[in-house]
Amino acid sequence: MQVTETLAEGLKREYKMVIEASEIDAAVEDRLKEMAPTVSLPGFRPGKAPVKILRQRFGKSVMGEAIDQKVRQVVNDTFEDRGLTPAIEPDIDFGEFEEGKDLEFTLKTEIMPEIEPADFSTFELVQLEVQAKDEEIEAELNNLAEAAREATEVTEARPAVDGDILTIDFVGSVDGEEFPGGQADAYDLELGAGSFIPGFEEQLVGASAGDEREVNVTFPEEYGAEHLAGKAAVFKVKVHGLKEKAAPTIDDELAKRVGMEDLATLKAQIAERISKSYEEAARGRTKRELFDKLDEAHTFDAPPTLVEQEFEAIWGQVKEQLEGDNAEEVREGKTDEELEAEYRVLAVRRVRLGLLLAEVGKRNNVQVNEQDISQAIRAQAASFPGQEQMVYEFYQKNPQALGQVQAPILEEKVVDFILELAKVEKRPATAGELAEDDDAAAGDSAA
Repeated sequence: MQVTETLAEGLKREYKMVIEASEIDAAVEDRLKEMAPTVSLPGFRPGKAPVKILRQRFGKSVMGEAIDQKVRQVVNDTFEDRGLTPAIEPDIDFGEFEEGKDLEFTLKTEIMPEIEPADFSTFELVQLEVQAKDEEIEAELNNLAEAAREATEVTEARPAVDGDILTIDFVGSVDGEEFPGGQADAYDLELGAGSFIPGFEEQLVGASAGDEREVNVTFPEEYGAEHLAGKAAVFKVKVHGLKEKAAPTIDDELAKRVGMEDLATLKAQIAERISKSYEEAARGRTKRELFDKLDEAHTFDAPPTLVEQEFEAIWGQVKEQLEGDNAEEVREGKTDEELEAEYRVLAVRRVRLGLLLAEVGKRNNVQVNEQDISQAIRAQAASFPGQEQMVYEFYQKNPQALGQVQAPILEEKVVDFILELAKVEKRPATAGELAEDDDAAAGDSAA
């Protein structure tokens, strides 16, 4: 076996490799001897066929196996002897091979950079702490009460206002002729909901039970029915009754309607939910700050192919956004070339941080266990009510998809490990301060 390094440029490596014919022949011989006890051939007792006969019968197929095994051994030994770890699948070019001659081939690959993690105990970070305020809890309670509003008949005579529900009969006509679908009886119409043609509901504000009105409107140009699009129409409306929506009292009964034991329990649950959202936002802020420090503290090269793959993934998403309604907001006055350069920097950052976090996890035995994965899959399944079993079956049938579940879990665990070593100052803050910080970081590169 001969291995000659022909390129060592940055993280790129190329080797010319030669496996001598005698090595291949010996590998074939060994494989045939392994097979012999299990092979049955006509004229020979089971397992007693001579190796010479086996070579005549199975030589070509066994040679393929032997070469494949020998090549893998040579490649692995090459990396191991040099203390290298490939970052991508090696590219092997065999060229032509003649039986009985040496096997020559070239190997091209990119190797993992040498990564020496910084002393994380020197990192100084800030973690904002925001508590749910009473007014926020009250606002959530009011929203719940609004959502639970129920319509009741209005018994006293009064004009209708926005938010009321009118029970009406109506008949519509265009150019004096009624049109299909333009009539209904005892229809409940909520004023201000915008469910009817623009201008229709506004003309019924102030109506009372027993009123008859003519409502003049014009169908929008983009209206779904072509024969009505852009046409002026008159609707004769008869008001039969009036209902109003009243929000329920915020009390224990409201709490029970939403599945809570009492109002105190509901308030505690709302406070916990609000505080949890602040905790997640604060962690995101701290994590961005940590990634910035990690990026500044480490200067190793990133494998070019991994960077290119990451850039292609990012740029594919950016191109979709550039074709959307918010293209100008995404572009920010930059040319495609300027955007590509910007996102290539982001791709390098992401690859380097990913490799660094993986190295930190490896060195410190940070692992993802079955419980972590099961919990993450359950959380995903909960996002698809009624289809949970389909989610479970997807991961059972696609083990490779588990990598997409495992990677973010491992990242969070490594981040937790580093934060335990760093100096993290917990600083009280308001929701407004946290939101301002998020807005300021919105355009920053993130891992």
